Amino acid sequence: MLCTSFFLSVLVLFWGPVHAGPLTDPHPDITDQELFWGSDQYDFSVVLRAAGMECFWHFAHRGERFYLNYMVQWVTGVGHDRHLSVTVNAPGGLLVSTVDDAKGQINFEAKETGFYQMCFSNFHNRFGTMQVFLSFGVYYSAHQDPAKSKEEEKKKKEEVSKDLNNTLSIIEDATHKVENYVFHMFRHYNFGRMTKSADFFLLMSNSQYVTWWSAALSLLIVTSGYLQLLFLKRLFTTSSGGEDEKPRC
Repeated sequence: MLCTSFFLSVLVLFWGPVHAGPLTDPHPDITDQELFWGSDQYDFSVVLRAAGMECFWHFAHRGERFYLNYMVQWVTGVGHDRHLSVTVNAPGGLLVSTVDDAKGQINFEAKETGFYQMCFSNFHNRFGTMQVFLSFGVYYSAHQDPAKSKEEEKKKKEEVSKDLNNTLSIIEDATHKVENYVFHMFRHYNFGRMTKSADFFLLMSNSQYVTWWSAALSLLIVTSGYLQLLFLKRLFTTSSGGEDEKPRC
């Protein structure tokens, strides 16, 4: 009897943690469509090392508009090549778009649902780093949840058939249109801010370039003048030796 109870206690001790493990699904009642659906945008800067590459992933549903704006702000090193190679890959691995320039805009409609990969390669600069400003996100024109789109369409058809001048539906549609316009306004504002920051860094770089070259040329002029005076002084030398020796040039 004691052996049986001991065996049961050991079994419960080892069986319990198996069923009380980590929660693999933190939102069991929420689908992926509801969890990731919606317009969003991200703005930040990233520094790419010499000949380095950075990749980012962003989720998008089929039918959404995926956009990416980028601009090189400053470059260090010897070549100062501002070109940046950018590629966007679909969740299935297919290449969606590619750009090789100092700034660019990518905008396309997502053909499949999943995480889209954005890679930024600085292979043009083998000995210099660069800072890149990024602005990317997704948006969509329709505001309905895709899981309830069919029900909403049926309701809209019924509402239109009953009353064409439904004030609430008109206000709702106008509100979502305004939200969409505001979203695009912030997109263009972020691109303008990106351009302004790039111009600022370019101005600072040119100012430092002019300052250092001016100092180097000033030092070169002073040094060359001193060397010329020293050389001319040595051309005219006098000797205080014997009586037969005369000043020579």
